[in-house]
Order: sequence, then structure tokens, then C-alpha cells
Amino acid sequence: MGEMLTAKEMQNLLQVDRSTIYRMAEAGRLPALKVGKQWRFPADQVESWFQLQIGTTPPAVKPEVATVPSASSEELATLLPLECVQLIQDTFADLLGVMLVVTNMDGYPITRPSRPCGLFDTISQVPHALQKCIQSWHHLATTIDLEPTFSQSHLGLLCTRAMIRVGSELKGMVIAGCVAPDVWPPDSTGVGVMASEFGVEPDLIRPHIEEVYHLDMEQRANVLAYMQRVANIVAHIVYERKTLVGRLSAIADLTTFK
Repeated sequence: MGEMLTAKEMQNLLQVDRSTIYRMAEAGRLPALKVGKQWRFPADQVESWFQLQIGTTPPAVKPEVATVPSASSEELATLLPLECVQLIQDTFADLLGVMLVVTNMDGYPITRPSRPCGLFDTISQVPHALQKCIQSWHHLATTIDLEPTFSQSHLGLLCTRAMIRVGSELKGMVIAGCVAPDVWPPDSTGVGVMASEFGVEPDLIRPHIEEVYHLDMEQRANVLAYMQRVANIVAHIVYERKTLVGRLSAIADLTTFK
């Protein structure tokens, strides 16, 4: 990244509409400076912000997922009080013994992953690994399962998702992951395939292959039972914030009219 980023570069980096970038800058939710009428974003501060929010460094290229996030995805990112939701997410991750993250419908993480396992942390340091996670999470949004169920992720681990629904609209997902399947760890061939996918040596992955979460059937059932409840809490927060923003906007319009 250069010394200062433009709004368009921030749009490509965060995969949100440019108007969202401007709203976040105006609200102080992004490190930004206004030069005349143009917003500019200090690259070093953006990198630090990105690490704090997502838990990894910014991707070097645009993720190979949906090119333009939906309006609902943008709304989720702008309405969520991230500090509050992060605390809720951290608490449930500890209680359930899994990694949790909130994403938009395009699979892009809005919160910082809570309780990431060692294998996920290691893979996340590999360039472009975030894009693979986003692709995997985006795929969860396209599945037709009405209730949370476990499926295999790009790491070979189990993950599940619950939809964040506000009214009749799907706004995002709560995703749980880093759960070892029944047959784990993979053999040397499986480790080699995983290493090849990320373009690293197997020796990088092998020491961390057991740093995952082993849940018995009762614990897995408990995760599935709580997933929608967590998503409903996030949905309620979104609804309340959306309602409040609407009321404040109406008050502002009346004040301007007078």
C-alpha cells in the first residue's frame, strides 16, 4: 500500500460501497483525513485498523467473491456497534468452545474472529488466505439449509452458520468453525494437499494440525442449538439501531424543514 489510500482503494480493500467508506470516515470509524473535499486514508493506520478489526493484515488483492456487496451487507456493517457485538461474540465463543465471526452475506468478516484455533491463526498469516476464508464463508450463504448444520470448510474442519434475519431480509451470518471432524488429524497426504492449496511447506502446518477444537456429539449439538440464538441477538441489535437511525433522521428532516 502507498503512503495514503484513496476512497476507491479503500472500497476495493474493504469490499463495500464507496458511500459506506465516506459514512465510516465521517463517523470516525476509519482512520481518515480530509484534504479539501477529498478523503485520504493513511496506509499504516489502515493496516493497524484492519488487524484490529479482522485479526490479520489487509489482503493484497481483491477477494474473489461477489464483486459488489448487497445493500443489506452494507447496512449490517454500518449499523452494528462493533465493540458491543464483539464482546457478545467473544463470550459465546468461549462458552461454546469454537471460533465465531460475524460476516455479511458476501462472507466478508465484520467482526474480529473470536477464539480462533492455532491452525486457523497459522493459515491466516499466509498471503491471500483471507480470500479463501471469505470464499468458504460466502458459500455458506448459498446453502439452502434452514437450520444450522455442520459442513466441511476449506481447511477440512467443520463449520456452521446461522442467518441474521431482520424482518424478511437476510443481513448477514454468524459463523462457527475450527471444529475437528470425526477423522482428524489428516494423514501426511492430507497435510500435503492443504499445504499445496495455500502454497506453503507442510512443515508450516504440521506443528499446528492438532490445534483445533475437538467436540463430542453433545457439544456439537449444543453449538447448533445456540447458533440461531446468537444470530437473533445480532439481528435484534441491528433492528434497534436501524429504528433509532430512522427516528433521528426523521427528527433531522423536521428540524431542517423548520
